[in-house]
Formats: sequence, C-alpha cells, structure tokens
Amino acid sequence: MTHPILTATSLIDEALKTVAGTNPTFMPTTDKAEALRELVRIESRVAELRMRILADAADLAADTGSRDAAGWFADATRTRFEDARADLRLATGLDRRWRTVAAALREGRVNTAQARAIVQCLDVLPDAVPQEVLDAAEAALIDHAARFSPKQLTRIGRHILTVVAPDLVDETEGRRLAALEAEARRRTRLTLRRLGNGTTRISGILPDAAATRLATYLEAHANPRRDVDPSADDSVGADALARLPYPRRLGEAFCQLLECLDPQRLPVHGGDATTMIITIPFATLTSELGAADILGAGTIPSDAHADPCAGETMTAAQARRLACTARLMPAVLGGDSEILDVGRAQRLFTAAQRRALLLRDRTCRAEGCDIPGTWAEAHHWISWLEGGPTDLDNGVLLCSHHHHRAHEPDHTVERLASGDVRFARRT
Repeated sequence: MTHPILTATSLIDEALKTVAGTNPTFMPTTDKAEALRELVRIESRVAELRMRILADAADLAADTGSRDAAGWFADATRTRFEDARADLRLATGLDRRWRTVAAALREGRVNTAQARAIVQCLDVLPDAVPQEVLDAAEAALIDHAARFSPKQLTRIGRHILTVVAPDLVDETEGRRLAALEAEARRRTRLTLRRLGNGTTRISGILPDAAATRLATYLEAHANPRRDVDPSADDSVGADALARLPYPRRLGEAFCQLLECLDPQRLPVHGGDATTMIITIPFATLTSELGAADILGAGTIPSDAHADPCAGETMTAAQARRLACTARLMPAVLGGDSEILDVGRAQRLFTAAQRRALLLRDRTCRAEGCDIPGTWAEAHHWISWLEGGPTDLDNGVLLCSHHHHRAHEPDHTVERLASGDVRFARRT
C-alpha cells in the first residue's frame, strides 16, 4: 500500500502538470497577487513536510553509510551541503522542541524563512527561562509573523522577553548579553592575505559593538556629500559620488580612515610609536617613475599562487603622496639623515635608532630566523651595564625568543661577518 505522503506528492505533481503550459501574462493583477501568496503558503507547507521527514531520516543515512541525514540529502538531491545542514538543524528544532512553530509552518501561517528566524531567536534564550515563558515567546513571535518579515522578526525576537516576561528581562537579558559578548570575543578574528594582483583581502569577525563603531567611522568618510562643494553643480558632485557602489565607497573610506590615524596615539610597537617606513632612493623620489620598498609588508601572507613579494613595493608617486598626507617615515637613501648615534647619553635605543636598525636588519638577525624586524627588540652587543654604548654599531635586532637566548649563560653568541647572529648551547 502506498504511503499517504507519497500519494500526496503524486497529487501535487499531477496538479502542477495541469498548469505547466499556462501563461500568466494575461492574469488580472488581483489573481497574480493571490496566486503568489498561495504558492508561498504551499511551498512552506511542502517544506515543513520535507523537513519533518528529514528529521526522522537518521535510519536512511545509516543504511547508505552517510554521515547524517543532511549528507545523504545533499548528495541525493544535488543541493548544497550547507543548505541541507541548515535544513536539518531547523527540522530537528521543529521536531524536538518548537512544535508550535512546526504546526504554524505546516498550516502555512509562517514561511520557511520566518520559521528559521523564530527558531534562531528562541534557541538563544537562556536555559533559565521557564518553559511557560518560552511557550509564550514562541506564540508571540508566530503572531508577529503575520505582519513582519524574517529580518523584522529577528529584531523583535531579541527583545521578546520584554514583551512576554518583563520581570525576567534584567537578570536574564544581562546573562544572555554577557554570554554573547564572551562568545564574540572568542570568535573575533582578522586575517589579511595578499592576492598577488595589487590588492589584499581582509576578512574578519568582530564583536557587534566594534563593528558598529567601525561602520560609524566609515560612514563619516563614505558620506556622498562630505567633500561636495555646496555651490558646485549637483550633477558633478553628490550624484557622481552616490553612483559609486556602496561597498566601493566603504572600501575607500577604510583607506582614508587608516591615513587619518595618528601613530603617536597608537601602542608602542617594538620600542617605537607605530610607524610605517618607506625606503626610496633620492633620485627615484624626485622622478616621475620608480618604486619604493615598504618595510614590514612580509608580515602579511600571500595566497598560494600569488607573487611572494606582493605588497612589498609601491610607486614613487604613492610614496610622495603618503609622505604628504600620512604619518609615515620616508627613509631617503643617499639623502641627509638624522643623527643616530647617541653613545652613552641614554640606555634605551631612541625611536630614530630603532628605525635605523630596522632599515639595516629588517628581520631578527639570528641565523635562520625570519621574524619581522617590527616585532623584534634592540639588543646591545656589549651590555650597557658593562660600558657598551647605545649606538648602531653596538646594536642588533633580535626577536624576543633570541633576545632571551642572548642573555642566557648556557648559550654562546657569535657575531658573523654578515651581521647575523649564531647561537650555540655551551658544552
């Protein structure tokens, strides 16, 4: 005997075949509107049936050797695994916990996107919330689905306890937000990767508060009317800027934000206020063409097939522009330089000496070590306490690991002719 679900799917299929060749062009607008609304409702009911079966398909995965029902479904239906996984999560939630939402989806009172938004909001409520409050929150969000989109439901869901249990809000919401903030800190990431075509991809996950602050700063730079002369022709001013895609405007705003940062207000980095150093021959600086080197560019990894030296140079024109608009340190080779050797006047290397050491050593000078010089520390060959001067001849850049080794009595330190440092354990 055929299962009722298979019978229903056959009937739906036959019904769709009867309208396969129907042209909706001449449908009255009222009929089009009604048909679209009904089709969304039917799609939701079909989706609920599909997910109800999916939630109970662990035996199917076991029979076929699949990892789980989502894996089998993605392979058998040629759908994206991510979508199948998301459907299985929703199906499990509807089947085991949020059955009122499942009933609303089955009846067509909410669509699949709304059901997903409601379940996500309910899932993040703290475990301490009583079941009767959870039931009230579930019912309230389903009622709101008649008037609000999934995005609006998500916003409402963030404050649903204020509606259904205001007496629990302060304590429960405080715990929930504290947990979210702790999780946000744990998940915070930022990666930079050279693409080898003159650009670097920045990818990150930030806490919401930090992201909002960044968006606020970028909006200030991306405002289409910010740099527009009020007396200028609108066709050339704001409209021209407004035509730029919004992501492009934000990208340019991010670049402007970086150029506006004052390194004197940033944390000390390797003994010096954070400074970007550009090296360029004097003849190149004054010419129209040529390139300048960027110290520290090697700290950003490149894609596997990208030029390994990507990002380590810029045009002379760009260097000239940044020298005027950004707080960078141009090191003009062959030109006049500042006095660097201060001898016994002080123990610590000055910022100018740090920059000179970085120009000379570039990386930790320990043999075989490539830690960038911007991460390294200035080391006295002859200890300052033993009368060694604080000057370039008596200084070398070592990473923290090798700097510690240099001061340990169980290691010998040899200065090679190349300027590198060789360490060996004492026998």
